[in-house]
Amino acid sequence: MGQLNAGIVPVTPFQQNCTILFDTDDKTGVVVDPGGDIEQILRVLDENKIAVSAIWLTHGHIDHAGGAMDLKDRLGIEIVGPHEDDRPLLANLENQAQRFGLTDPVRNCVPDRFLEEGDIVSFGSHTFSVLHCPGHAPGHVVYFNPVAKFAHVGDVLFRGSVGRTDLPGGDHAALIRSIKEKLLPLGDDIGFICGHGPGGRFGEERRTNPFLI
Repeated sequence: MGQLNAGIVPVTPFQQNCTILFDTDDKTGVVVDPGGDIEQILRVLDENKIAVSAIWLTHGHIDHAGGAMDLKDRLGIEIVGPHEDDRPLLANLENQAQRFGLTDPVRNCVPDRFLEEGDIVSFGSHTFSVLHCPGHAPGHVVYFNPVAKFAHVGDVLFRGSVGRTDLPGGDHAALIRSIKEKLLPLGDDIGFICGHGPGGRFGEERRTNPFLI
C-alpha cells in the first residue's frame, strides 16, 4: 500500500485549493473541489501521471464546484458528494457565476451520488469516512482518513478562522457545532487541508483559533 499524498492546485480568482489526493505508489487518486481552471488541473494530472477515478465535492459553492461537470466530461469519471442539502446550490452555479462576474463558462452540477453522514468513499487502498458538517453550506461534507490522520475540511475550518456564514444557507451556530462536535473530537493530531489558504492541525485550532475558544 502506497502512502496517501495530496497536491494543491489553486484555482479561479478565489484561489480555492483544488486538491488532488493520490497514492504515491500506483498514482491513482481523486480530485477534490475542482472549482475551475480545468486545463490547469488536467495539466498537473498529466505531468504527474496521476489517474483519477472520481471527483469529490465538499459543498456546492461555485469556487469549489464550478468546474466539476467539465472535468467529469473530460475524464469520464463520476462526481461524488456533497450531501443532498446542497442540491439547490449546485443547481444554481450558473447564476452564482453571473453574480460574481466570472467570465469562465460554468455549468450547473448534478452529482452522480450524494453522500450522507457515515458513508465511506475510497480510491485504491485509501478509505475516507464522510462527515456531514453544515454551517458554511447546508450540505457541506468533510472527508476523513483515520489511517493517515488526515481530513479535507473544505470551508468548514481554516487556520485561525472558520467558514463564512453570510451566504445563502449559512448558519454560524451550526458551523461551530460541526467543528466542535464532529471535527475536534477526531483528535489533536489530525492534519487538515482546507478550501483556501494553509492547512494545519486540529489541536492547534482547538487551542488558538479565536472562533473556537
